[in-house]
Amino acid sequence: MLPTERRHKIIKELEKNNFLKLKSLQKTLDISMETLRRDVQQLVKDDLITKEYGGIRIKKEPNGESVIEQRLGLNLDKKESIAKKAIKEISDGDCIFLDSGSTTLQIAKNLKHHENLTIITNSIPVMLQTLDQGHTVISIGGKLRKSEHSITSFDFLFNFDRLNIEKAFICCSGISLNNGVTDYSLEEVETRRKILQMSKINYLTADSSKMNKVVTVKICDFDELDILICDDELNEHHKNQLLNEVFVI
Repeated sequence: MLPTERRHKIIKELEKNNFLKLKSLQKTLDISMETLRRDVQQLVKDDLITKEYGGIRIKKEPNGESVIEQRLGLNLDKKESIAKKAIKEISDGDCIFLDSGSTTLQIAKNLKHHENLTIITNSIPVMLQTLDQGHTVISIGGKLRKSEHSITSFDFLFNFDRLNIEKAFICCSGISLNNGVTDYSLEEVETRRKILQMSKINYLTADSSKMNKVVTVKICDFDELDILICDDELNEHHKNQLLNEVFVI
């Protein structure tokens, strides 16, 4: 196994468990302690994890949110699956909103075969990804949020009332039948709520790891969404529960 693959597995294990003892992780990965220590040292150097007595912990922002560079590599197969479903919902000539997030970045990477799109976004990675695809790209102006590489506090520079968005693709950090759709950042949520009010069709793009998870700030209830796009690992029980609230693809 390549070092990058091992480190990716370590991050995935930490995403599921938050804190892991080195001895337990060594058994899971079936590698030597010396190799594990080298990987841990590199992940600490990359500012993705922190070392604690007896183990390691995934590094998060002060509000509990993991940084976007860290998330980009997590559940990548699920996010790519969601992106493939999402691009089938987009037609040539559409005006769409792509939210800041690692899943919507995968959507952006797959838009090069579409024509004449207007892409509105607050995500710097999405802007950079779509810049040379031949589409019209509109940036929401405002305050730069370093951890997410996104732009928030839209009231500074941007007049949302001029937008005519046909389809919005929104991200989140948690989905709960009792608590709705949630995220960590109040500023991100404010932008999403405004977009949800203006878009004709609202899509939530969220992988199955977000299910039954509740975090800091509520984005919306399910009745404010039209379609949930999830990966195929969403179990039938959860899917049937969600189908009572929103259309799932």
